[in-house]
Amino acid sequence: MGHRVVTGVQQPRPIQLILPLVLLVILLAAVWAESQDYYKLLGVSREAMTREIRQAFKKLALTMHPDKTPGDPSAHEKFLQVNRAYEVLKDEDLRKKYDKYGEKGLDEQQQGGRYESWNYYRYDFGIYDDDDEIITLDSGDFDSAVNSGEIWFINFYFPRCSHCHQLAPTWREFAKEMDGVIRIGAVNCGDNNHLCRRKGINSYPSLFIYRAEQKPEKFNGERSKDSLVHFSMQFITTTVTQLWQGNVFNEIESAFSLGLGLLITFCFDTGDCLEPRTRQKVAGMLDGLVKVGWMNCTSEEQLCGSFQVTSGATIFFPPGSSLDQQGSVLWLNTLDSKEIYNQVINHLPDLQLLTSDNFQSKLAHHRWLVSFTFRDRSPATIEYKKLQAFLRNDHIQVSRVDCIADSELCKSLYIDKPCVAVFKGLGINDFEIHHGKDVLYNIVGFARDSVHAHVTTLRPDNFPSDRKEPWLVDFFAPWCPPCRALLPELRKASIQLSGRMKFGTLDCTIHHNLCSMYNIQAYPTTVLFNGSSVHEYEGQHSADGILEFIQDLVHPSVVVLDPSSFTERVKDGLEGSIWLVDFYAPWCGPCQVLIPEWRRMARLLSGQILVGSVDCQRFQSFCQSQNVRAYPEIRLYPGKSRKPDHYMSYNGWHRDAHSLRAWALSSLPRVSVDLTPESFRSQVLSGQAHWVLDFYAPWCGPCQHFSPEFEVLAQILKGEVRAGKVDCQSYHQTCQSAGITAYPTVRFYPYLGTKRHEHSGVHINSRDANVIADTIRQQLQQSPQLHNKLKDEL
Repeated sequence: MGHRVVTGVQQPRPIQLILPLVLLVILLAAVWAESQDYYKLLGVSREAMTREIRQAFKKLALTMHPDKTPGDPSAHEKFLQVNRAYEVLKDEDLRKKYDKYGEKGLDEQQQGGRYESWNYYRYDFGIYDDDDEIITLDSGDFDSAVNSGEIWFINFYFPRCSHCHQLAPTWREFAKEMDGVIRIGAVNCGDNNHLCRRKGINSYPSLFIYRAEQKPEKFNGERSKDSLVHFSMQFITTTVTQLWQGNVFNEIESAFSLGLGLLITFCFDTGDCLEPRTRQKVAGMLDGLVKVGWMNCTSEEQLCGSFQVTSGATIFFPPGSSLDQQGSVLWLNTLDSKEIYNQVINHLPDLQLLTSDNFQSKLAHHRWLVSFTFRDRSPATIEYKKLQAFLRNDHIQVSRVDCIADSELCKSLYIDKPCVAVFKGLGINDFEIHHGKDVLYNIVGFARDSVHAHVTTLRPDNFPSDRKEPWLVDFFAPWCPPCRALLPELRKASIQLSGRMKFGTLDCTIHHNLCSMYNIQAYPTTVLFNGSSVHEYEGQHSADGILEFIQDLVHPSVVVLDPSSFTERVKDGLEGSIWLVDFYAPWCGPCQVLIPEWRRMARLLSGQILVGSVDCQRFQSFCQSQNVRAYPEIRLYPGKSRKPDHYMSYNGWHRDAHSLRAWALSSLPRVSVDLTPESFRSQVLSGQAHWVLDFYAPWCGPCQHFSPEFEVLAQILKGEVRAGKVDCQSYHQTCQSAGITAYPTVRFYPYLGTKRHEHSGVHINSRDANVIADTIRQQLQQSPQLHNKLKDEL
């Protein structure tokens, strides 16, 4: 049962117990663990990323696991707490609840109750977490990565898959070989089951090449390093041009006119020039910045001599350089693709510099991605030179601002550390700062999303304090991972609500006073300001969740009840109306956690059960008169009786929307009927009504989950189509004759004017009542015979 805050209950007197020493040790260990901060338990900072959390947990698992400490009677309890800390902090939504409410906000969740063997953590857990060349992707950053414009080769694996472990050493070698040429990624389908199912992964390991806006390509060859390299090189389509007397000067002029550099490798019989595969790798690594060519100096000896080359060599000509200005060219004394890339990228011109003199005019009419620097140039900022190539087709220009030289400009924008921001072409006030990973694919994805979204970085001078129009403001801290995960979802929501609502973000690590003014105590806190009304968002970190929240404010699904309306609508309301009521207190942690689930449940029950809530802090004496002793108290008032003491209380463990909905629907008068083999033949096969049937087995978990949904379907179709259920455990022969091979199976048996047979039912591949109802109605509408028959029956 979920945690509840009990009020006004006399505590029993303590009973003196003599506990065995072992039990005492266990209890003390449990109390010790329970009092620990989850971040401290794992030894990570509050801004730790998921990968860091996995790495920290693995280290603890290998030392604290009960398998390694069989002599410690408290080992199991200690490790349970560490395991629970890991399960909570790796999940964005649970982590947000924990950061805001502590453990009391998690009492509905049962994470961490079970753990794996020591061998699992040693050999199967986080296979690629320690490999720098392999990027571990999850559902939060997968789409932005594969749509960034870079080529990705991704290994979808499962921790317990033996073939995945056999591939791992080869995948690591391959990643080192192709590092910098393409991106090498890995997705743990054990932790990201929904992502893998969405991508159609049904076997492990599955290896796919991803390119932006193109269909993924699956690798089906031999899993050797050479085969993987050969396969991936096919997707590097950058041209490496053979240069000769007839084209060399045109190629040079073409490169310089496009603002590109030119890399030429001169080949003699003596060697010392780049091999074909290395040329292709370098061309891929520098695509969009540098053209790559090669010259056969055995046949073009005079031409090579004009470049002052007499033996194998590789030369880089920067953009705008002159062939006769030898001081500007770069002679490369290496044949290694990575070393060539690093030397060339460092030799390329820096990003265009914007200053306080031209900043406002440049940003007035064009979209810009601006890097704000503080002199210390990291390897990541050197990579920013590639951004212009990635964003050229998006018409986003790239530049930089030196915040040491132009400190007043940066101060006016409240920028006090290196960052990247998108200015959207509407002046210097409409911009958004990037708070994601400082890697190219993340920045490119951010820039493309941000220029189309309507999210603004807020400051004291543009904060919507007058609130003449609706604003959704996200109060956040850049170090907070759940905050960073929410930002792209805000951008998606802002596009869908464009013109109806404005979106902004406020960094509370910079604007402390403004956040304190609105009593912001946890991050992220997302608030809707609508005139004088203020509503805090408590839903999931998703665009859909935000849209549902706003839709619920416009068309509330939960009725706010007071003593008068409770008496009028719940106690003395219309005959047959059923009410589900939440008695809560605003200060109660579990009540706050319940709010978004209660709203979601209310939407799911729309048209079937009325949903309300009573604030017991405001109406304390009324709640006492209703014998409400703990919060939240969830009660169902059936429509058959209006006695105030006639209700059912919810005592389940889970207070998520679907669990509450299933419990509430179980109270509705049943519309579907149970069918036997005899009634199946007489009413369904030989009858004159349309039927939709649920073939199920009592032991089947998905069947139990679908059962209330089928009752909803029966309610929706009442008067149009009859609903029946067939128990395939009791009537195995009937189900077998009907061709049922899986549970639950939904079949629609339309009446066509003649007797039907067992296999005449139409299979409907859905477990959503509304989808099934729509499918059936479409079939009835599309068939004139069925439509006329239905009209006759009605």
